[in-house]
Formats: sequence, structure tokens, C-alpha cells
Amino acid sequence: MRDRLPMIAGTLFLLLLAFASMSMFVVDQREYAIVFQFGEVKQPIDSPGLKFKLPLIQDVRRFERRILTMDSAKMDTSRSEERFLTSEKQNVIVDYFVKWRIEDPVLYFKSVSGDTARAEERLNRAINAGLRLEFGRHTVAEVISAKRDAIMQQVSTRANRDAETIGVKIVDVRLKRVEYPSEVSSNVYSRMEAERKRIANERRSKGKAESEKIRADADRERDITVANATREALQIQGEGDARAAAIYAEAYNADPEFYSFYRSLEAYRASFAGKEDLVVIAPDSDFFKYLKAPQGRR
Repeated sequence: MRDRLPMIAGTLFLLLLAFASMSMFVVDQREYAIVFQFGEVKQPIDSPGLKFKLPLIQDVRRFERRILTMDSAKMDTSRSEERFLTSEKQNVIVDYFVKWRIEDPVLYFKSVSGDTARAEERLNRAINAGLRLEFGRHTVAEVISAKRDAIMQQVSTRANRDAETIGVKIVDVRLKRVEYPSEVSSNVYSRMEAERKRIANERRSKGKAESEKIRADADRERDITVANATREALQIQGEGDARAAAIYAEAYNADPEFYSFYRSLEAYRASFAGKEDLVVIAPDSDFFKYLKAPQGRR
């Protein structure tokens, strides 16, 4: 019997160790935990750390504490694209995503059995209904630009009323895609293209008219400048010619004989500039008077 005491003690130690390990569990700060006893909620745990439970008769189930993401495009891939009708009576295809988290793990478990897919299906129905309501009140331009944030806030507030009944909270709702169906997009793009072409042609016409106006003003300024310059040039030339004539007249009056001699020399130089120059003229012409009588005539 004494030989078996160490074996019995070791066995008891192992049993106690196994019992202790089955009694302890750790709750991470990123999760909730609920202790169940015979399938019923016994104790919710929302603080992290080392916790204890009764082995065999109690078990623990954990739930995500972090913010989760639900994407409408991934909810049901077999379902065709959903269309929303705007206040303009136009169909648009909408994709969105939702940020949500568990607020009350006990209520969450009782409502959807802790099933994330069921919870997201419930949230998707609430948000889908809210989006349809808001889209029916607004135009496409308002949804994607000016009133987008306000509309998403209204959808979140309305959907949260249903989300609170299953122990979750919607943090944010955002649109991923808002576009026309393929059969409508081509017509819309054609109208947009025609409108842009009309605006482009209008601006080209205005630009061409402005260009012609600027060119006409430039030509007019050029003509005025050239006319003024020509007038001034002719005036200066006339004044120069008058001054030259006055100088010639003054020189001629001072010594007519010398002036006549000088002009004859200039004529000789111009007439006999080359060796092959030939002048046909009468010998007794006045053109040669200074050649015949270099001293001139008195």
C-alpha cells in the first residue's frame, strides 16, 4: 500500500491540474465572453483577464469586440444588382458597406444565436430599407455630393433603432458605388458628350469672335502707326529737300560759274565711269564747253 502512495499522489495531482486547467480561461481585450451552464447564459464577461468556470457543467463562448465590416456586394453573390429609385424616377445601382460592433453580447446571442451572418442579414435589411427611403427623397446629384453625409447619417440613425434590438450598434454607413445601369449609362454618356460638345463649340465661337476683334484692333493700330510714320517721313523728307534746294540755290548764287563747272565735272564723271562708255553728241555741244575752254568763259 505504501508503494502505491506516490502513484496515487501523482494521479491526484494530475487530476487537480486538469481540473484547474478546465476551470481557468483567458478573455482577450478584443473580445467578449459569456459563461453558459447547461446551455443557459450564466455570466457575461466584458473585462479582459484570467477568469474561472466550473468544469464539465459550464462552457465559454467568445464574441468579437472589435468593429466589423459588412459589404453589401458580398452578402449574396447569387442575387442580381439591387436598383434604387431616386426622386427623379431614375434607377441607380448602389453598393455600400457598414461598420458595426457588438454592444450587448447577451442580447446579441439571444437574438441571432451569436451568428454573424444572421446579424448582418438583419442589418442589411434595415439599411437597405433606409437607403431606399432616402434615395426616393433625393436626386442622384444630392446623394453623391451635397447631401451625402447627411443622408448617410439619417440611414445610420434609422437602422440603429433595429440594430439595438439585437444588441449591436451601427458605427458608420458609406456608399461604395452609385451608378446608372448599363442600358441607361450609354444614353446618359451620350447626353453628357453632346452637352460638352455644345459648350465646346460655343466657347470656340466666342474665342474666334474675340480673336477676330483683337486682330482687327491690331490691324487698325498698325495702319494708324504706319500712316503716322509715313506722314512724318514725308514731312521730314520734304523739309530735307527744301533745305537741300535752299543750299543749292545759295551755292549757285554765290558763284554761278564755279557751280556750273562743278556740275559739269560731276556729269563727266558719271558719263565716263568705264572704259567702254560711249556718248554720241555733237562736238559743239555745251556739254564739252569746259573741255574746250578749261578756264571757262567770261
